[in-house]
Amino acid sequence: MKTKRILSIVVVTATVVSLLAGCTDDQNVKGREVNSRQESLDFKFNVDPTTFKLEVESGGITETVSEPIPELKVSDLNNNGDKVTWTYPEKDINVEIEQKEQYIDLTIKSNKEDENSFTWPLVKGEGYMLPLHQGKYIPSGDEVWKEYLNEETVKVIESFSMQFFAVDKSKYSLVYLIKNPYNNEIKFDTEQGIEFAFNHEYTSINENKEYGFRIYLTEKNPVNVAKTYKNYLIEKGEFKTLAEKAKENNNIEKLYGAPHVYFWDRSVISEENIKWDQLRSEFPVQLKLWIQDLLNTKVEDGAELGSAFDDMTSLDYIDKYTKNRIIKSLSSVIQLKEFYNAEIFTDTDKETQGLLNKGVENLNPVELIELNKMLLKSVLGNLVDPIDKWADANTVDVIKAMKDSGLDKMWIGLDDWQEGFIKPELVQEANDQEYLIGTYDSYHSIHKPGEEQWETAKFTDTSLFEDATVTNKDGNKIEGFQGVGRKLNPTLAMPSVKERVNSILDTGLPFNSWFLDTDGTGEVFDDYSPAHITTEEEDIKARMERMEYLQAEHGMVVGTEGGNDFANKSIAFAHGIEMPSFSWMDKDMSSNKNSDYYVGRYYSSTGGVPELFAKQIPIKDNYKKLFLDETNNIPLYKLVYNDAVVTTYWWGWGTLKIEDEISNRMLYEVLYNVPPLYHIDKDEWKKHKETIINHSKVWSDFSKKAITREMTDYKVLSDDRLVQMTKYGEDLSVVVNFSETEFMYEDSTIPAKSLLIMDGDRDSIYKPEVKSAN
Repeated sequence: MKTKRILSIVVVTATVVSLLAGCTDDQNVKGREVNSRQESLDFKFNVDPTTFKLEVESGGITETVSEPIPELKVSDLNNNGDKVTWTYPEKDINVEIEQKEQYIDLTIKSNKEDENSFTWPLVKGEGYMLPLHQGKYIPSGDEVWKEYLNEETVKVIESFSMQFFAVDKSKYSLVYLIKNPYNNEIKFDTEQGIEFAFNHEYTSINENKEYGFRIYLTEKNPVNVAKTYKNYLIEKGEFKTLAEKAKENNNIEKLYGAPHVYFWDRSVISEENIKWDQLRSEFPVQLKLWIQDLLNTKVEDGAELGSAFDDMTSLDYIDKYTKNRIIKSLSSVIQLKEFYNAEIFTDTDKETQGLLNKGVENLNPVELIELNKMLLKSVLGNLVDPIDKWADANTVDVIKAMKDSGLDKMWIGLDDWQEGFIKPELVQEANDQEYLIGTYDSYHSIHKPGEEQWETAKFTDTSLFEDATVTNKDGNKIEGFQGVGRKLNPTLAMPSVKERVNSILDTGLPFNSWFLDTDGTGEVFDDYSPAHITTEEEDIKARMERMEYLQAEHGMVVGTEGGNDFANKSIAFAHGIEMPSFSWMDKDMSSNKNSDYYVGRYYSSTGGVPELFAKQIPIKDNYKKLFLDETNNIPLYKLVYNDAVVTTYWWGWGTLKIEDEISNRMLYEVLYNVPPLYHIDKDEWKKHKETIINHSKVWSDFSKKAITREMTDYKVLSDDRLVQMTKYGEDLSVVVNFSETEFMYEDSTIPAKSLLIMDGDRDSIYKPEVKSAN
């Protein structure tokens, strides 16, 4: 029978780490002081090396840090008073537990050069505070969460927005700060209550053979948990405020109080620019046949678009559907290098001829589209407006209307840079109005040369597909997004990044922001390709280098999808922390077009906002519970990063998307200082402008003050958790009443579905209203 040896170490002053004192803008990150407003707790810990069961005791209450693992043989056990070490010889694992003033410092090291793994801790508690996106409080017995997490294995650096987790025990919480964020997985077990096991893989390609934790005791609230982590980041010099980032690029200040808007319009010419009755009877036959030929041979689904020109002359009148197809047809062919036909476009002026003399193949995309617009105008003549008026009603007029409505700050995103090539006046107008405007970009997937399905997966250097893609440990190439192509190794992508970015900016488009898809999601890889072995850590470092290149070399305000906090020093904003993509989890949302829950197609009949973003839908109750439920949401990310990273939703779940949750989203946006996110074209602006203007003014006035301050407090004020309070700095607070009944807070009555803003001595009540024009 084995004899268990139990060690007891007394830690004299294990402090519950608390809130940071405010730091002035010019304080160096590493020079920030970590202060505590909580009283110290004395605690001791007990460990059984044979089962690695670790316990802590404070105030007479003993709690388990890790449940026992299967018994292992122990050797080289040593206890010198400040440090306890031992070895598991059968696993080639060394363990070190060191006494610190405020925490337990624990390291688990592998002695093997090749692959190894170890599972610890085994975690069990009454509830969990997990950095799933913004943050979730999950009771151990919650049935919806149990079903969702049942036997689920998650990659920690991808699934957790920050590298810690907290477990509620009976009287206090345990906070586990993850010292090595790479190659970690958590496997959930929900047979009884929710439990999980933390596993680290020691890969053969990684020289770092250690992982471990700092383990703190805190009070049972999100503030203490989050501030413990924030103090840790500051201690390591891994925290940078927006104010500090703005000293390097003052355009970042344009994010303060700025709603986020994706602007959609790919029409080169708008309905208002065409004299339809004349066009119907006078459209040149030779031009029509040429356009139809290009549509049939060069444009996806072009045959259906081309039929609109026949319908135009055969129908009694030109209906909206036909007009839209003609506009899409003209917009499609005007982007083609093949558009010029010397037999058709014979009457060219000096400016047009100057571009032709350069050679169509030598024109940049903006010049090409400008040439083709002039060619089309040369044949259509007075059937269309002067070129400088084309599509103004769709773009420039909408941007001006937004500014005139009082929206003085805004971040505008484009689906890709091609929209900028089509609409250089849109990019310029956004700059003129002092808005931020940026393009979507991605270097995550690469497709086989000649078979590219989207523009970002196409690279000039065709050798990358074979020579720079990621291989897993089994020797197989890792598939790209949606199973198409492969994953591109970011350590080999920088020349292509520079080439693409410079080619876009060389057109003269004045982008001042850049959005990098997936770089902040934590979807990173070990690459076992013999020619370019790369660890997860090196993968992330390369992603940060391209973010910093965009900022340092081109002055871009850089954002990313995800926003997991390894990127916090390199980005200014992130989309996805507040609500992730989840429609893929349910066929009714993702593919059942007959379902009320179907999110919609990535398609627009007008060239404007695709159905995927414009269509308003309900969602099922279980997804509301997992992704929207105010009783589960806790602001872990904001308590750490409110004054460092601007965060909002993944673009598919904008403010107006979920039809019966719009008011709750608006309340949440003020409570958590989250920018509203909209999808806009001429029609969507007309439909929703009253809602957007009224809400954005309230939110923006508040956010301009909140954004440069630390979130200093968060409280749940009602038993049903539907009344909550956040505090920013010393004197800016919000109390939100998500419930259906009024709530009395101090001397103020807060109506149902309303909020109270307390700004110094000034109090104001706000109740969101949703209005749409027919």
